Amino acid sequence: MKFPRLIFFVLLVVALNALFSWLANLPQDVGPDVPQGKLNSVSFAPFREGQSPLTRVYPTHEQIDEDLRMLADKTHTVRTYSSLSGLQDVPALARKHGLKLIQGAWLGGPTIEDENRAEIAQLIKAANDYPDVIERVIVGNEVLLRGEMDPQQLLEYIRQVKKAVKQPVSYADVWSFYLRYPEIAQEVDFFTVHILPYWEDEPLTVEQTAAHIEKNYRRIREAYPGKPILIGESGWPSAGRQRGWAVPSVVNEARFIRSLVQVAGKNGFDYNIVEAFNQPWKSKLEGVVGANWGLFSVGRNPIFPLTGKVTENPSWPLRLFYAGLITLGIMAFHVKRTLPLSPLKLLALTGFAQVLSALLVKQFGDYWYTSYDDMERIHAVLMAGLSSALAVLMFRRGLDLLGKRAGNPAVGLWIRYLVLGFVAIAIFQSQALALHGRYLNIPYPVLYIPVAGILALAWFRCFSQRSNFPDVLEPNGLFGAKSLSENHAGVASRVLIVCGFLLVAAETVQVMFGTNYPEAYPVLADRTYAALMSTLTSSQLLGWALLIAAAVILLPVRFIAWILVLMVPFQIAGETYAFMVGHDFIESYPDFGKRLLTSLIYTLTNGQLLLWLAGLLILAAPLWIREEGKIKVSGAALNTWRSPESK
Repeated sequence: MKFPRLIFFVLLVVALNALFSWLANLPQDVGPDVPQGKLNSVSFAPFREGQSPLTRVYPTHEQIDEDLRMLADKTHTVRTYSSLSGLQDVPALARKHGLKLIQGAWLGGPTIEDENRAEIAQLIKAANDYPDVIERVIVGNEVLLRGEMDPQQLLEYIRQVKKAVKQPVSYADVWSFYLRYPEIAQEVDFFTVHILPYWEDEPLTVEQTAAHIEKNYRRIREAYPGKPILIGESGWPSAGRQRGWAVPSVVNEARFIRSLVQVAGKNGFDYNIVEAFNQPWKSKLEGVVGANWGLFSVGRNPIFPLTGKVTENPSWPLRLFYAGLITLGIMAFHVKRTLPLSPLKLLALTGFAQVLSALLVKQFGDYWYTSYDDMERIHAVLMAGLSSALAVLMFRRGLDLLGKRAGNPAVGLWIRYLVLGFVAIAIFQSQALALHGRYLNIPYPVLYIPVAGILALAWFRCFSQRSNFPDVLEPNGLFGAKSLSENHAGVASRVLIVCGFLLVAAETVQVMFGTNYPEAYPVLADRTYAALMSTLTSSQLLGWALLIAAAVILLPVRFIAWILVLMVPFQIAGETYAFMVGHDFIESYPDFGKRLLTSLIYTLTNGQLLLWLAGLLILAAPLWIREEGKIKVSGAALNTWRSPESK
């Protein structure tokens, strides 16, 4: 009877996971369908994985042809940002597929003045060679926002193009820059304004964006009546970090686009959606969120439909299958040790296995999807390996606790130091978030396994040994082993230092040659320093985390707990400060006290950030609590683990 009971419990917990997954991924009504399922216009950058304007690796003629054929069913017009950079064939191919063009010329700073002149020359040529395809032209994109060009130089380029083409001429920038530079507004034939509520200094919920777009459109219209206005960029990310109340998701992206189309139809707006395809190269500049604004994935699969209901994650049944398979494997491997457990304990253990399995599958799936080069995929695999090892060991420890067995001290030792490894990763990523968090993912999935494991083991101790809080979190009893000796810990630390330095060097070289660093930093010393500094703020590199781990295993554990706890207000301060200094945010809240309060509200209601901060505190809890003397684990006395300062 015991074996069928085990099978029943496995099926039960998988069924419960299936229920929760199904409820979380029910098709949602995101608003009225896009008319005929076709948008007015979408931004078109045809770069695929391994291609980037930063490294000057461009898409082929055949790839651009394939992309435009796909877009012909989704839009009437496409907007380009460059007339060079491998895009010279776009006008001819757009004509082939019945698409119209808003042709752009990319402008940069004084170091690429020759390229600026070449862009302008190609823009003029294309506009005159394809007047039936190119309906409007845009000279420069956010070059004033980036501070790469002064308004007078931009005006000269605009005037040059106006004299040479018959199409209306514009310049594209965020909406507020047209209010700051009236001389640009007077020169262009139409306004191209970018309204991106996700990136606004005061980010809004997706439900508030339609009113926000209408308000800012009217501000431009009231300031400059008479000229046409194109909302040149508007969209929403499908993945990435939450900013204030702006939450990236597939459903929210679909909801935003549907609402924008409705607002545009009601008010007669002209709009362009950013963008057609997810752009992996943008992750180097704007993190995961910058790479995920497309209607199609990097692999050219639709992210969501423009008509009908939308599902957040259509592949959830596959993830459920993998999680169920892992759970079945774990329970089958330990079947002889699990059968003697009481039904309640067996159900708890089976549920623990399913939770660990589901979290592992979700963590790896999300990391793999947002990895855009070999280095990032190696990181995803390493994180999956560390998490899997810790999950297996914590399951073994949970089995020992529920079975009231002393367990293998080696298992507890590995748990202890793997947890300290995750502590090192958490410290590294916390400092990056606090100091440079705008484009970094909030990495709460990193802590899925250690946090779930600590909570489950604490509950098992409470359940099986009748321990009280905070005794259940005492590390010796929780993990089941004492620490390494000082000599062995020192050896491990030195190994981590060597591995860390080697990995930092490899990551620095990868950054140096994986972006536009050779052009941006011609001097090798400057390029090396800039690349090294960038590794400090990357959420998908592990070299610095290894160096931190080398220190963590030698430091007093309560000191480490203090560091984790102090990272909480440090990150709250960093996130709040990022809101406080925003130009438009200051204009909206000139009173310092009100601005501070509003910034804190946005910070403390960020669900992703709260999950991360809660994970840090849970990770710190066992490091904080310490007992002297001896403790008992399932009736067997173990030497109390002592931190170095207590020896």
